[in-house]
Amino acid sequence: MISHFSIKDKKRRFLYLKYEWKRLQLKAIAENMLLPMDIRFKARLEINELPKDSSKVRIRNRCIITGRPRGVHKYWRLSRIKIRELMAQNKIPGLRKSSW
Repeated sequence: MISHFSIKDKKRRFLYLKYEWKRLQLKAIAENMLLPMDIRFKARLEINELPKDSSKVRIRNRCIITGRPRGVHKYWRLSRIKIRELMAQNKIPGLRKSSW
């Protein structure tokens, strides 16, 4: 039961990987104050022509099971709800409900 938002996020991650190196190169050129202004301006224009979904800030951490965007643990990429369910079933090794 993956939401269409998760599918969109996968596409954004793919585009980010595809254009990451080019974006980093152009950004380095655009921010280098030793280069002439026209070269830096052309680099900035090329950055603007890249797909907007290829930017890192458009990627959202989502649960890989439910697609939930909030309360997602980075290490497991699972929402807090699914972590609790899987932990109760002993499906995540090394985790269990605390008791004292």
